[in-house]
Amino acid sequence: MRYPVDQIFNIYYLILAVIGVPANLLAVVILSRGKCGLSCCTTRYLVAMAMADLLVIITAVIMGKISYSYFPPCFLYITPVCSVHAILFSAATDCSVWFTVMFTFDRFVTICLQKLKAKYCTGKTSGVVLATTGTLLCLKNIPWYFTSEFGEIIDNVPWFCNRKTSFYTEIGWIVFDWFDTVLTPLLPFALIMLLNALTVRHIFVASRVRKGLRGQSQGENRSDPEMESRRKSVILLFTLSGSFIILWLLYVIYFLYYTITGTSPMDFTYSEYIFQQVGYLLRGLSCCTNTFIYGVTQYKFREQVKDAVNYPVTSIIQLMNKNKK
Repeated sequence: MRYPVDQIFNIYYLILAVIGVPANLLAVVILSRGKCGLSCCTTRYLVAMAMADLLVIITAVIMGKISYSYFPPCFLYITPVCSVHAILFSAATDCSVWFTVMFTFDRFVTICLQKLKAKYCTGKTSGVVLATTGTLLCLKNIPWYFTSEFGEIIDNVPWFCNRKTSFYTEIGWIVFDWFDTVLTPLLPFALIMLLNALTVRHIFVASRVRKGLRGQSQGENRSDPEMESRRKSVILLFTLSGSFIILWLLYVIYFLYYTITGTSPMDFTYSEYIFQQVGYLLRGLSCCTNTFIYGVTQYKFREQVKDAVNYPVTSIIQLMNKNKK
């Protein structure tokens, strides 16, 4: 069933795609150049997060919401194809979430575990962690292929993907749904908050110790490069993880609501439907915010963006001046 408010949602998703695709592509290109003053491992995590966010925009927003709302049925609506699409979308979403966790853990090790930092916080280790995590998450999402059934048969070809009613009633699928949501995003929620709390505690204790050693407790005001570096790292960490938690919170509440009450999403009232869709909207928005967070918190990233924006203009001006001569 479609509601009048769906038109507003469709416009939102269109704007999300228009902003999200170039924003994430820009982040990937700029971060990959390695000129933002970030370590190799941090850069790899941020690039991986941007790539995963881009895949979510493509699979969930463009191939899902926009194609369904603005284009007639095409090959994407053939049942086996849209079943594979369900795997791709869920895997991309999981990677987006868990790469954020991996980044948070990397920052925790860098700041709090100095002895482990030299071994763990390297480009090679980050590559292995990202590759292993991505592979396991893709394998974990294969069951989604079997959660849908065709809507109708046209010329002996099954079309459309309708969620099986058994998905909400059979114990096996209920357990899988719980496992899927615990893995993304309930467990990441807990891990991110725990790691951030431990990081804050460590920084608070270390700051007091360093101030005492540097004589600042007696009123001296000296700059501390080490604490300034940690402060910038923590700002980036907390902004990214905080944005993730806030934008995913409504979706988590929605899942807990329909699970605890036993209400199938297929039987939602209008207000429940609105609540569900807003949760989806904010979850999608989380895939577009990281680039803007980099711009706000990272000076060198902003400079790289300015250079990227100015490059076509300066090239055209130089070409025009060259032709005049």
